Formats: sequence, C-alpha cells, structure tokens
Amino acid sequence: MNSDKERKDKVGAGRPPSAFTRIERVPPLLMLLYLSMIGITIMFVILVTAYVQTRTQSASPVGIHPLPRYFSLSTIVLLISSYTLSQARRIYRSDDMRNLIRCMGATLLLGSIFAGLQVLGWRELMLQGVFFVGEASGTYIYLISALHVAHLLGGMLVLLALMLRTMHASRDAVRTLVFIRDPYRHRQLRMLNIYWHFIDVLWVALFAVFLFLY
Repeated sequence: MNSDKERKDKVGAGRPPSAFTRIERVPPLLMLLYLSMIGITIMFVILVTAYVQTRTQSASPVGIHPLPRYFSLSTIVLLISSYTLSQARRIYRSDDMRNLIRCMGATLLLGSIFAGLQVLGWRELMLQGVFFVGEASGTYIYLISALHVAHLLGGMLVLLALMLRTMHASRDAVRTLVFIRDPYRHRQLRMLNIYWHFIDVLWVALFAVFLFLY
C-alpha cells in the first residue's frame, strides 16, 4: 500500500497544481476579499444596468446637461491615489518607515479629496435641476456614486488603521523591525492595494457610463 501511494505521489509530483489546489493555497482573508469584490461588482452591474435601461427609456435627450466637472476632477484624484498607494509596497520592502507613513497619509488625503469632490458633484447636479427624488435616472446617479464613496470610505478606514500601526511601530527600532518582518502586515498592505485599485477601476467604469449616457 505504501509503495502504491509513493508511486502516485511521484506521478503527481511533476504535474502543475490544479485550480482547486491553487485556491486552497490562497489565504482565507485574501479569499474573502476576492469574494467581496465579486459581490460588489455584481451589485454595481445590476445598478448600472437599471440606470442604462431607465436612461434609454427616459424622454429627456442625452447630453442636455454637462456631466459635473467635479466628477472628472475626482477621477484624476483617485487615479493619483492609486499610484501613491502602489508606491507603498515598494517603500515597505525598502524598510523606509517614514516615507511609508507619508505615502499612506497622501493616499488617505487624496481619498478624502475624492469623497469631497463627489459631494460637490452632487451639488452641481442639484444646480442643474437633477435631484435624488426626481427623475429615476438622476436617482441612480446619486445612488451609484454614493455607494462607491461608501466602499471607498471602508478602504480608507483600513488604510487609517494600518497607518496608525505603522506610526506606532516607527517610534521604536525593535517594533520597526518586527513590523517590517511581519508577513501579516505585508499581506494587509497587499490586500489594501488590491481593494483600492479595484475601487479605482470600478469608478473609471462608472464614470465612462455616466459620460456617455448622462
């Protein structure tokens, strides 16, 4: 029996791991993040589909009002924030705690600016006569934008918590060494990058839909 098992192990040793094997190797928190992203994507696809259907059935023509310029500015800000956060992983690998804190702080600031610009975009919609309780297509714009901001704020809370831990660790050489060598912290930073870039790509897609159908 043992010899048969050994032969099977030798036969399977040269084969590439199956899809199920690769999935089993994914850390539970990372798998939960992927599943959450899938759920978020499905939710926004449903909302965008409803918005497109409502907009095409609306009597008002497309392009009667310009898309709020603050939406365009917020898109640029969010793209810059993705770049700054992507630099955090490189800085982390170089053991530069001071610049890592600055990078996280800059990303947090840019995320706050994005949320503020979204609010200004809603104000611009109201000045155009597009209200949340008015035409259904306008309601979807507010709802989709607000939900996206809410998911971004969730990422900002995680980023803030990680930045505070980094600041605490940077005050002592021993804590700094433990923090840098802790694989869990590196995984947290990696997961935050994945989620932040996902939120970025999601908004770019939503912005493109608004740009052509508003």
